[in-house]
Amino acid sequence: MRSAPEAGAAGSSGAEAFSPEEPPADESSASSWFWRGARASLSTPGFVLFGSFTGFGAMTHDFGWPVWAAALSTLLIWAAPGQLVLAGALASGAGIAASSLAVTISAVRLLPMVVAILPVLRTPETRFGTRLLAAHYVAVTAWFEGTRRTQAMPRTARMPYFLGLANGLVAGSTIATVAGHAAAANLPAPLSIGLLGLTPVYFLLSLERGAGGIGERVAIVLGLVMAPVVSQMSASFDLLLTGGIGGTAAFLVDRAIRRRQAAS
Repeated sequence: MRSAPEAGAAGSSGAEAFSPEEPPADESSASSWFWRGARASLSTPGFVLFGSFTGFGAMTHDFGWPVWAAALSTLLIWAAPGQLVLAGALASGAGIAASSLAVTISAVRLLPMVVAILPVLRTPETRFGTRLLAAHYVAVTAWFEGTRRTQAMPRTARMPYFLGLANGLVAGSTIATVAGHAAAANLPAPLSIGLLGLTPVYFLLSLERGAGGIGERVAIVLGLVMAPVVSQMSASFDLLLTGGIGGTAAFLVDRAIRRRQAAS
């Protein structure tokens, strides 16, 4: 699911996820780090994500999608919000081209995450194709866990670890999509919708956990307070306005506090 703690905060959390005393069998092997990342996908964030895609799979069944189309959307789009945009657009009668454009526009929100994580993962020898592949995998859970876990790792290990983590998440989410589609007849609609909300809630709690200063916590609180108000004023630009106004206010508050602390 695709909706940011600072590198310093992520680094401190990353130290928890990676212990130098527990290296893989062959520390120079990219495949060792890849499989270590794949195993890390079977964690609490991963299972929360799988639950969300179970709900998505059930919803696609109600939309009349064949199971292969639901699974393919997870593999290719890899973002439940974008997949919901696709499902909604197709259900409203939009063509494939218009629906695909809507999904593409919805994915622009992930660009800051890509810009933030790629310098952490790559080395001077990382190929352009590998960077593009990593960018495709950037979604909320993969980005947050990848940023959190790789900070304390050797730089050469970060990209293979992230690719293993992301592939594990995609594989599990695809299986969950198929399972949700198959179990749709036994899942009440409210439960399916509730499952889709698991990842945003987890991400919010993760942001609070990783917040490294007053400014970040102010931004989280302002976002929660402003979002329902702004959505009533301008439903088309609520996310942009909330982020712009709340983020700017949080930055100014944080800067004022830092200046006061420096002066005292």
